[in-house]
Formats: sequence, C-alpha cells, structure tokens
Amino acid sequence: MTRHTTNALIHKVSAWIDQAPCNAGRNPEALLWGRVTKVGEEAGEVIAALVGATGQNPRKGQTHTLADVERELLDTAMTALAAVAHLHARDPEPADVLALLDDHVLTVARRAHLA
Repeated sequence: MTRHTTNALIHKVSAWIDQAPCNAGRNPEALLWGRVTKVGEEAGEVIAALVGATGQNPRKGQTHTLADVERELLDTAMTALAAVAHLHARDPEPADVLALLDDHVLTVARRAHLA
C-alpha cells in the first residue's frame, strides 16, 4: 500500500467515525473529546494486553501474546492518526497525516540529538 493510499484510508476511517449514528448531532467539541479520549481507551487496551502477555495477574495467568500487544499498539496509533485527521476535517485539502507524523518523529529525534 502506498503512503497516499494509507493517508486516504486514515481520512476515510476518520470520516466514518464522525458520520456514525452514535455521533450524529454531537457538537464539534464533544466529537473532539470523544476522538481524543478514545486514544486513551486504546492505550488502556495496550496495558491490558501487556499484563496478559507477561502474566502479571496471578489469578488469570498469561492471557495474551506479544502479538496482541503489537496489535493494540497499532490500534492506538491508528486511533491517534484518525484523531489528527479529524482535527483537519474542515481543511480545504486533506492533511497528510503521515507527513505530520514524519515531521513529529524528526522533531523528537532532534530533541534526542539523534537527527
């Protein structure tokens, strides 16, 4: 899949979320809060998968794999990128969320003196 296709699909998923019946009639601030807090929910699922993969709950034992942790991390990343797309939903041209991510990665790498 090309970057262009990935970017377009992120925007389509974001629009699909915004247009879902559960979001109909919500004001823009409520939609934004919903999108951002969903990132936190997904992060909680990463933690639950990690606890399960490492067997940290003695009552449950090992219930997940590192592949589950990876999948939840990717869900969290996708949710965050779709929320960024939501921030730009009213822009005349769809934002290139992957370019925004590239810029942010470079900024963080520079802060760490790695780029």
